Amino acid sequence: MWTRRELLRVGGLGPFGLSLPHLLAADEKQKPLAGSKADACIILFLNGGPSHLDMWDMKPLAPTEFRGEFKPINTSLPGVQLCEHLPRSAKLMNRVTLVRSMHHSVNNSHAAAVYAAMTGHDRGEQGGGARPTDHPSPGAVLGKLRPVADTSLPYVALPYKTKEGAGGPLQPGFLSGFIGASYDPFWVLEDPNAPNFHLRDLAPPEGISLERIQGRSRLLSQLDHRLGRQHERSLTAMNDFQRRAFDILSSATTRQAFELTRETDADRERYGRNIYGQSVLLSRRLIEAGTRTVTVSWAPDANATWDTHGSNFVTLKNSLLPAFDAAFSSLLEDLSQSGRLERTLVAVLGDFGRTPRINNNNGGRDHWNSCYSVMLCGGGMREGYVHGASDRTGAVPIEAPVTPGDIIATMYHLLGVDHSQMLYDSLARPQAIVPEGRVVHQLLG
Repeated sequence: MWTRRELLRVGGLGPFGLSLPHLLAADEKQKPLAGSKADACIILFLNGGPSHLDMWDMKPLAPTEFRGEFKPINTSLPGVQLCEHLPRSAKLMNRVTLVRSMHHSVNNSHAAAVYAAMTGHDRGEQGGGARPTDHPSPGAVLGKLRPVADTSLPYVALPYKTKEGAGGPLQPGFLSGFIGASYDPFWVLEDPNAPNFHLRDLAPPEGISLERIQGRSRLLSQLDHRLGRQHERSLTAMNDFQRRAFDILSSATTRQAFELTRETDADRERYGRNIYGQSVLLSRRLIEAGTRTVTVSWAPDANATWDTHGSNFVTLKNSLLPAFDAAFSSLLEDLSQSGRLERTLVAVLGDFGRTPRINNNNGGRDHWNSCYSVMLCGGGMREGYVHGASDRTGAVPIEAPVTPGDIIATMYHLLGVDHSQMLYDSLARPQAIVPEGRVVHQLLG
């Protein structure tokens, strides 16, 4: 007979200090839609609002107070120019889709704009932090409908839980919302660029060997076999969760994905020796290890990086654009060389753009939701294509306007999910994954 002490010892993962959250629960598999092109997704979220006018949709013929100080350069896509501070990205434009006609309803609240951009659910200027009634992020939806192998992490978010301002609440758009916290991301909040980078959450405490973990797993299986008939539902649910945690802890592939020292020094330098460059490198390694979705949020808080109300050109030139250029281009080069780009969707998104007119705050630009740009590639996206256009100052779309709901719906389509499918909240109410949005077929390869 099993003793009460053995039951508690096996049933609890406390001795291992595990924090693989609720994301390892319920497995609701769904066959991907016919014609799906992507198996994995990497979202680079330029949190704060990147300036479309100084990156991807420059207006060199506009008056000085609009065009800014950066010069455009030619790209590998004839007739398309990018900012001079994105030279490596410019050489890859023949591989990407650039959308220059984005717009939505949110101009003040970063939180509301991030939520719209990440979920496709535009609810206007409803600010505040993440709520359990929010629509789920792509990583959460894919974790529910397209689960991964038991030894892989389904959805990873890094390197920050981005706040709505320093010390503010966690921004919405990254969590599982109404489908339940079991689909929240596995957070990587350590700096991958740190010399001693080590993910504590995927390692047992000192003195606890993997052999001991595997022994606990075998003991759990025996317990399940002996008592399963008496307590079938509750015990099975508990054991599935715990066994998956055991599987991930003992998976060499998953653990090794976090060992960036396996990369050459030259390759790490290519991505950029900073927290964001190494986060993007880690994203690629996680996808290679079987993770379905990785989201990189490029700011500790909404005002810290791309929110360039002041010193827009100084900040972009000296830090933001060189770091992004190195990380993004290296990611595309490596995915392309390994053959994974064909099945990996890479989306470079932001909450909104910046004002066409430069302000007097040392050459800054303010929030601008009426027109901005996003960039997508791989995973079935059309290559070498520019969709839509803005007017002469980049103020409004004048051709083929697109909303965040359209972009997220298109991403789901390529990833094998019907964006109009109903998911159920905690009160069993059906809600569409993307309530307002359409697949933009012109973006598909």
